[in-house]
Amino acid sequence: MGDRLKGKVAIVTGAGSSPGEGIGNGKAASVVYAREGASVMLVDINVRAAEDTQQMICQEGGRSFLFQADVTTLSDCQAMVKECLKAFGRVDILHNNVGVTQKTPGGPIDVEEAEWDRVMDTNLKSMFLTCRSVLPQMLKQGKGAILNISSIGAVRSGYRTFIYTVSKAGVNALTRSLALEYADKGIRVNAIMPGLIDTPLIIPLKAFHNNDLERMKRERSERAPMKRMGESWDIAYAALFLVSDEADYITGQVLAVDGGLSCKG
Repeated sequence: MGDRLKGKVAIVTGAGSSPGEGIGNGKAASVVYAREGASVMLVDINVRAAEDTQQMICQEGGRSFLFQADVTTLSDCQAMVKECLKAFGRVDILHNNVGVTQKTPGGPIDVEEAEWDRVMDTNLKSMFLTCRSVLPQMLKQGKGAILNISSIGAVRSGYRTFIYTVSKAGVNALTRSLALEYADKGIRVNAIMPGLIDTPLIIPLKAFHNNDLERMKRERSERAPMKRMGESWDIAYAALFLVSDEADYITGQVLAVDGGLSCKG
């Protein structure tokens, strides 16, 4: 166990992993935070997925507890903060990991309004609501760190994924706006743009590759300058730095963790 987050309390939304091979970004971040001494509130709409995360933390001697919430609803976000304060007395870190991919390939004339609402509510509105719920406590404390998980898709339009791209561009704008709003109040807000990461969340994307999962993984690896996809641990350790006191003078930044993909023309 480390001590880079010793004594701190972290809320991680989307703390479980989606079904499938590998480990999700939220689970990896939760485990890394606990390894570094944080008490972690594991928030997920699917409690069973978060239970797996809690079990891993418990086996390593970490401290965490579960909370079921739909972070697209304000009442659940407010209840989340209330329960965190009841359990730990403070909130030092908010890690916004909840996100979904676009189910239907295409642009505005190919997708339904309901799909727009689903993706935007989950990827962007949820972060507005969690931040709105956590910020009063962080202001009371005079310090806090918020970390939003965006996507390299925010700056590099994906193939027929315009809703997802717009939602993640919104996350970047939200991050910078909040960072400026609260910079003089001890609250830092940053984001990470994962590139081509091998997590269970990418499995639905096989629909964009004739439903051939192995072909999709090969093509994703080939697109990356490093010729391989990243792992959820790559995102987790970048997040660890940004939420720790080591990054105390860093706010409003959007860090690409993408194996060099954003450098390509």
